[in-house]
Amino acid sequence: MRLGVLDVGSNTVHFLVVDAYPGARPLPAFSHKVELRLAAHLEPDDKLSHAGEKLLTSVVAESMRIAEDKGVEEVIAFATSAVREAVNGDDVLARVQERTGAEIKVLPGEHEARLTFLAARRWFGWSSGRLLVVDIGGGSLEIGTGPDEDPEAVMSLPLGAGRLTRDWLGSDPPPPKEVRAMRRYVRAEIARHAGGLLRGGTVDHAVGTSKTFRQLARIAGAAPSSEGVYERRFLKHGDVRLWAERLAAMDSDERARLPGVSEGRAAQLAAGAIVADAVLDLMGITQLEICPWALREGVILKRLDTLTLNGGPAEQPRSVRMKSRAVPPRTRR
Repeated sequence: MRLGVLDVGSNTVHFLVVDAYPGARPLPAFSHKVELRLAAHLEPDDKLSHAGEKLLTSVVAESMRIAEDKGVEEVIAFATSAVREAVNGDDVLARVQERTGAEIKVLPGEHEARLTFLAARRWFGWSSGRLLVVDIGGGSLEIGTGPDEDPEAVMSLPLGAGRLTRDWLGSDPPPPKEVRAMRRYVRAEIARHAGGLLRGGTVDHAVGTSKTFRQLARIAGAAPSSEGVYERRFLKHGDVRLWAERLAAMDSDERARLPGVSEGRAAQLAAGAIVADAVLDLMGITQLEICPWALREGVILKRLDTLTLNGGPAEQPRSVRMKSRAVPPRTRR
């Protein structure tokens, strides 16, 4: 079946069209991505602003038009940290659904971690043993660990790169005093939960899935994305520690000139590197491997796992059945 996955993230709204079959690798067919920066539209009272809602509605409506044009049979739509933490998030999504037809479900942080873990497990397989999967998003940090497809322990913390940049780093580049304060806060939050994640045993394979890790790996010398998803890419903790210090001393323009760093993500990369350094240090990880699959692929795989002969929809995230276009009647001869 042709599936559409609409991912409403804190930084980006990404609509991915895939051809998916049970037991087979989902094949990307089309991608539409908009850097909406929804988290920046959260007001001081944690309400998503009218302007943010208007922009979100427009992007979702465009995604649903693309879904129809590309022959998508079913759209699975979900939102993560920014909408999850907006006090009016449910009301906003209800209005978006009324205007666009897209039923967007808010993913709890722990569920997000479980789906990302599933994607990494399917990508690397059982031979990887006990996995530790780390995802640094714009609004939150998710970590999962375990020997199976469903992680035995997960953690979701409000330590996203975009959130930390907004809350802790007031200038560009940030003064060392702000960087140290943020670093102490990040490490204290992760250390409070690290023991529960490592209680099950030694990690055999550490994996990073986020844009932050991909950019750090590229800066440290990993192959560019043009060499394809099957090129193995690794990131050593020593390189992360080094670049966490260097990036904090740079301004956004300097970071954007580094290989693999997009202009839109340059401002938050220093905070992301500090989180990555803290995770690897506190978890005792000397090296991790970059996984091409993450949350969106996890959502697709979970949907395929629940697929029945009559095509019943999965429970989470919710899916929207696309209405078929009317077929004109045959002309009588």
